Amino acid sequence: MKIYDAAFVCRSKNAGPFQVTVDLMFSAPENYRKVLESPRFTPEVIGNLYNVTPDRVAIKTFESILTVKVVLPRRHGSGSPQDTDVYGSQQHFPLGNLEI
Repeated sequence: MKIYDAAFVCRSKNAGPFQVTVDLMFSAPENYRKVLESPRFTPEVIGNLYNVTPDRVAIKTFESILTVKVVLPRRHGSGSPQDTDVYGSQQHFPLGNLEI
């Protein structure tokens, strides 16, 4: 199962000019737990997907609303000449496609 299959929302967005968040929202508690308990849903694996060190990956859980936020550093500041996604809206694909 991929994260896209488990979450009913998988989106990314800016979290300031130097970070992006990937929001995962679940409609079923069992899917929420399945993702969090997966041995593949770790800072190490997510860091490899985004080419960052695990210590730069923050996983924030909100059990009461069945939501997980993954916070990642941006490669380039939002709006800089090197930036290809000013709003950070297309950064969820690697994580959403992760097999858990």
